[in-house]
Amino acid sequence: MRNTTCTALIATLAVLASSPASAREMATLTRLDAQTVELDRGDEVPASIWISADTTIDDGDRRVTATAKERKVKLAIPADARRYVILLGENGHSTVVAERVLPLQQGSNFRDIGGYVTKDGHQVRWGKAFRSGAMPLLSDADYALIDQLHIDSVVDLRSIEEREVAPDFVDDRTGALFLANDYSLKPLLAAYGAGDGENTYKGMEKMLVPQFRSLFRRLLADEGAVIYHCSAGQDRTGIATALIYDLLGVDRETILKDYHLSTALRRPQFEMPKVDPKDYPNNPIVAMYMSGDEKQRQVVQPLYTPSGASHLAQFFTYLDQQYGGTEGYLKQEVGLTDADFAKLRHELLD
Repeated sequence: MRNTTCTALIATLAVLASSPASAREMATLTRLDAQTVELDRGDEVPASIWISADTTIDDGDRRVTATAKERKVKLAIPADARRYVILLGENGHSTVVAERVLPLQQGSNFRDIGGYVTKDGHQVRWGKAFRSGAMPLLSDADYALIDQLHIDSVVDLRSIEEREVAPDFVDDRTGALFLANDYSLKPLLAAYGAGDGENTYKGMEKMLVPQFRSLFRRLLADEGAVIYHCSAGQDRTGIATALIYDLLGVDRETILKDYHLSTALRRPQFEMPKVDPKDYPNNPIVAMYMSGDEKQRQVVQPLYTPSGASHLAQFFTYLDQQYGGTEGYLKQEVGLTDADFAKLRHELLD
């Protein structure tokens, strides 16, 4: 099963890699198989290419080639090793590239948020923050890979009902700090049922304030990498990621394209363990999850409204109207300051 799931994920990544460039990145690294990745250096013309266990060139790092005439270069990096590729220019300037999607055997939508280029030419740093879906079924090999990320904290954006049936174990396995805030998902589910499918994220800007405070506090602490996640890694996690990117200066077209990658990268079979509804008679998540047949539960719905609008695009419009944008929201509701914004940009941008 493990080989099958890993192969399926690699096949998905290959399809994404063969598509037109989806966002502003200086270079990309895409997994081809369990032993090989492909570097697309874009417009970068490095004097040398290095493979490193971190984002800097140190003694013991491997130099791959003196020059790279071809735009695309195949590199030997096994799937069980987290590695960064460093493109070193003649002038000493370096560009760091990594796999955006980590090849976990039994994870879902687990991604490094680094690599995107901001409107003023900076790059979001790799290895600082990772987003994911729920992680109740990770394999030992998955934990071994996550252990290489130097995780300081895990911020769980989920409700108490979700955590009851699909608890995290990453903190236990890695020693990371675990943060969660208790709330019920029942009001949100009721609103979904009563709505018309438009502006479905409206209300989350209030409901998720405690979770967002925890996330931004850990990013500001800068004591190691942060994992943050919800169940699917697309809605609450998608909003959190969009807020981070927008604050850092990533253009919204790129943010939206990154958000919609979740449709291809989710693997619902690993987001919740098999449960008996009789064991959770008052849990709405179990009732919702078990309402359809097994095949229906594995179908990932695109993140668009009945009118064809992106859920996140509608949420951005709402934030702009209500708060004047992301910074206004983070100041008024989450309690961040201009000094916090400056520190986050300093820590998360190259």
